[in-house]
Amino acid sequence: MRLVRFTRDGITRLGKVVDDRVIALGGLIPGDSMRELLTKLPDNRAAFESAAEPSFALSEVRLEAPITDPQKFMAIGMNYRAHAEEARKAGVPVPETQSWFNKQVSCITGPFDPVEFPASVETRLDYEAEFGVVIGRRCRRVSVEDARSVIAGYFVLNDVSARDWQLRTPTFTLGKSFDTHGPIGPWILTDDEVADPHALQMWLTVNGQERQRTSTGDMIFNIFDQIAYLSTVMTLEPGDLLATGTPAGVGISTNGLLKVGDVVRVEVEGVGAIENVIVAEST
Repeated sequence: MRLVRFTRDGITRLGKVVDDRVIALGGLIPGDSMRELLTKLPDNRAAFESAAEPSFALSEVRLEAPITDPQKFMAIGMNYRAHAEEARKAGVPVPETQSWFNKQVSCITGPFDPVEFPASVETRLDYEAEFGVVIGRRCRRVSVEDARSVIAGYFVLNDVSARDWQLRTPTFTLGKSFDTHGPIGPWILTDDEVADPHALQMWLTVNGQERQRTSTGDMIFNIFDQIAYLSTVMTLEPGDLLATGTPAGVGISTNGLLKVGDVVRVEVEGVGAIENVIVAEST
């Protein structure tokens, strides 16, 4: 299933996308909390899958960020081989173990919403195409072998990065967490729809020009390793978001940093695409 939050006539609801239609799930779960839907998904999957009404044309609704209130939004750094190599050539130390940082949840925005170029950022605003994972059930100390069982689904994201802020401190959090710098979506594709999450093409374009392309199989630490590692430290909750790394070709390495007016599109094979315009911050 492609699970969404969508707005129509000023009301935001939960739904699923089937072909070019959005089917509302309000009769099965009220409100618009994707976290609540994910907690109920295992016991109510058949009902969600069989729901057929009410439905609306996809063109008639606004797709929102599929989840806006995760307890955690974690991202792993330098987790693609080619990206780690370009960082090494630029003199950036490459960690030998998994290197995680937070994106604060207030950065989350919709799959087609504008992304702000902050007034406090000089000229180093960057893009990072990433494949996202949503946790489906509460878990701790998950083995690599069992890790897939705790995944609810997948999404597309752009880990927008304010490089000057990112490089000011040893932790990346501030440079990764400006408002609107976490566009995600366009929906959550449930895990059962993906044969192998490590065999998908992912690419990013700026103004139609391809900047990044890779297979998710190029990860240094795969998704199951990531979940096992994180859950050694912390309890993962339904709705928690994991950004699994970006490939080579980021703007800071290619003299291709973003400017106001740029259109950034990220797509993951079989999952979907998001597209965001860079706009000046309203002050």
